[in-house]
Order: sequence, then C-alpha cells, then structure tokens
Amino acid sequence: MKNSGFTFRKRLASFRYAFNGIRLLIQKEQNAWIHCFAAICVVIAGFFFGLSEAEWIAVIIVIGAVLSAEAANSAIESLADLVSPEYNEAIKNTKDLAAGAVLIIAIAAAIVGFIIFLPKLGILPAI
Repeated sequence: MKNSGFTFRKRLASFRYAFNGIRLLIQKEQNAWIHCFAAICVVIAGFFFGLSEAEWIAVIIVIGAVLSAEAANSAIESLADLVSPEYNEAIKNTKDLAAGAVLIIAIAAAIVGFIIFLPKLGILPAI
C-alpha cells in the first residue's frame, strides 16, 4: 500500500469508514445485537448500583473488547465466505478460531461482571 501523505481529509474519511463498520456491525450481525443488549443491561445496572470509577473503567474496557472481537470475527467470516464460498476445512478452522476469540473475551467479560456485580447483590463478598 502506497503512503501518499497525511491529510485531514483522509483522516476524516477513515473515521467515516470506521463508523460505517460500527453501523454494519450493529445493523447486520445478530451476535452483536446480543452483545449490545448485554452491554446496555450492564450500563443500566452500573448506574443503578453506582459503580466506582475503577469499576466503570473495567466495564467499559470489556464491553469495548467484546464488541471489537465480534467486529473482527464478522470481518473474518465475511472475507472467508467471499474467498471460499464452498466448504473448505482451513476456512472452517479460521472461522472457528475467530469465533473462539469472541467467546474467550465474552467469558472474561462475564467474570469481570460477576466480580463487580455479585458483591453488590450480596451474593459474594467484595474482592
């Protein structure tokens, strides 16, 4: 890729492309709908329970990580389907690995949520 120099117009265009990617993720990817719904529930619970600054930071980071992983997974799946519309074991493995990455960060996000919210519900003592 040739670098033709920095311009503000190019930077603005890159932001426009990125926001379009977020729009596509939210509009077209059903798994992202689930993640967004969960994120909205967590944010509402966060306001209800009055999360500390550190807790909000953790929540925001894991929400961002899950949505970013879902976007990367969706991009990989879309490209893989274009490159190989017929069944291909290597493509299947690639898509499974990308989906596994989303699952790993979703599990980590759930653990962060349990650590933050279960003590507020009186289910576990604070760590």
